[in-house]
Parts: sequence; C-alpha cells; structure tokens
Amino acid sequence: MPQAACTLFDTALGRCAIAWGDAGVLAVQLPEADDAATLAQLRRRAHGARQGLPDAEARRAIDGVIALLRGEHRDLLEVRLDMHGLSELQRAVYELARRIAPGRTRTYGAIAAELGGPHLARAVGQALGRNPFAPVVPCHRVLASHGGAGGFSANGGLRTKLALLQIEGADPSGSADLFSRH
Repeated sequence: MPQAACTLFDTALGRCAIAWGDAGVLAVQLPEADDAATLAQLRRRAHGARQGLPDAEARRAIDGVIALLRGEHRDLLEVRLDMHGLSELQRAVYELARRIAPGRTRTYGAIAAELGGPHLARAVGQALGRNPFAPVVPCHRVLASHGGAGGFSANGGLRTKLALLQIEGADPSGSADLFSRH
C-alpha cells in the first residue's frame, strides 16, 4: 500500500495541513498554535503520513481551501475524500454538510431530521466534532437550533468557527449577510 503524504500550506487563516493518499484526501487540518502542532494533529487522523510534495489532486484541494479561506465562495465538492474507516453515519453527515453552500448555514437538528429524526442531533454534533476534513467538510456551517453558533473543535473553538462564517459572509443566525461581496 502506498505511503500517505502530507504538507503544510499558507492560508488567510494561518498554516493549514493536508494529508492524501491514492483514494483521495485523508485529512485537512486547520491551523494550530504552530506548524509542529498542526502536523501532529493531522497525523492523529492520517497515521504515518510523511511530508511530501502534493500530487495534482492534492494541489487542487489545497488551492480550493486557500481560495475558500480568502473569501471566495467555493463548495469544494470536487475534492475527493477518502472516508475509509469512518462510520456510515459519519459519511452521511459529512455528505450532507458538504452540500451547505458557502455563506449559508443549517442546524444540527435539520441534518438529523434529514438522516432520520431529531433524536440524531447529538450524533450529528459528535460526527462533526470528529470531522477530519474541515473546511472541505464545512462543519463550521452547522449551527445550534436556538440560533447560536454551537460548538467547534478546531483550535480557537467558537472564535475560529465565527471567523470562518465571517469570511464566507454568513452569520450565526443562519442567513447570508445582505452586504456580502459574493
């Protein structure tokens, strides 16, 4: 089996990391405190990934993340994700989250209802809390039903989630900003 590879790359939010293999992107990591922490967090999800130069597919994914984080409305649906080893529920949640357009939001409850019922809202939140592909799987676009931002497990927590929403011209109330440049 070919070795997974990874690399760091600069974005408007800071240095992110990505890991990839033959079946697609294995993980994307938003910035941590420093490069070593970012790579360490990435490697928890992409065990054994060694630093290397991105192939063409990984380069397209990197370019898409860079564009998204500088404010371009990119859905990143063209990025092929390797979801091997994830549960059926995680895959379903991530596929639904990927359909949320930049600048828009949904609630945990709405995703749960689409998957089978409101009783799944906590499971949706847990799946998004373990999302190995942020922001390609845009878990930051999923909000609490009471109009609040909900949680966010990336470094910086809620501050990072709100920054991502602001970059996209969305607000935690679930509506796109009327004055968005997009």
